[in-house]
Amino acid sequence: MTEAEFVIKNSQGLHARPATALVSLTAKFNSNIFLIREKKRINAKSILGILVLAAEKGARLKVEADGDDEEEAVQAILELVENKFGMEEE
Repeated sequence: MTEAEFVIKNSQGLHARPATALVSLTAKFNSNIFLIREKKRINAKSILGILVLAAEKGARLKVEADGDDEEEAVQAILELVENKFGMEEE
């Protein structure tokens, strides 16, 4: 299992558009991928699960991946978060 922590940096948090970008990314990997916020652990390939986290700017989350491409999956997610989910800041 590979895991890492990250902080949401985009001003609107993890709303519908960044959640869609995240699901599109995670769907490319074979590994099981989960996001954890406090006591909530959700499947990172589920848009509804991600939205349930209600992760605002500054929220700290953990990603866990388990599978043959787990390291690549975690690294790709960290890069997506660092790039503010490819969204232009308003």
